Amino acid sequence: MMTELQNRRTKKMMLWFGMISMAMTFAGLTSAYVVSSTRADWITDFNMPEPFYYSTLLILLSSGTFFWAERAIKSNMLSQAKLGVWGTLVLALLFIYTQFQGFQAIIDQGYYFTGAESTITTSFLYVLVLLHLTHLTAGILVLLIVLIRLYRGAYTAEKSLGMELAVLFWHFLDFLWLYLFCFVLFYR
Repeated sequence: MMTELQNRRTKKMMLWFGMISMAMTFAGLTSAYVVSSTRADWITDFNMPEPFYYSTLLILLSSGTFFWAERAIKSNMLSQAKLGVWGTLVLALLFIYTQFQGFQAIIDQGYYFTGAESTITTSFLYVLVLLHLTHLTAGILVLLIVLIRLYRGAYTAEKSLGMELAVLFWHFLDFLWLYLFCFVLFYR
């Protein structure tokens, strides 16, 4: 039978394997982005739409609120933990909203994902952002599960593994977005 310590280690290791495989996917995509940037039709004067800056700030703030929620649980301050998770959820939804505003700004600049008006540059941007949003959707589901478990009293200072794993995954998603944002912003 598995001890509590073995159970914790196993679950954390599984999460790390998942996050590493996600990171490798994005590393492959950004490598393809670099290789594709040598094409003659690559756009070098593309401006990053302003909503992507706002979404970056929102996701960084969401890491802070989720970290605060985790600290509150470890101090058995469950009402503050609930507030922190709710705040993280609201910031995540605002992040998604601003991402779609960013897509609209790209379209307003005359660039599309497919069709005659599409470019390889903006197609890469769409793929990177949409794939991140897919992972963020998984993160939002995790947030909802944490919130439900929090209201059911499943977390205490001594029993917080689910929250720890959720926060680790959320920070990973935030770091991943920051990497993608900076990569696209600075690599022309």
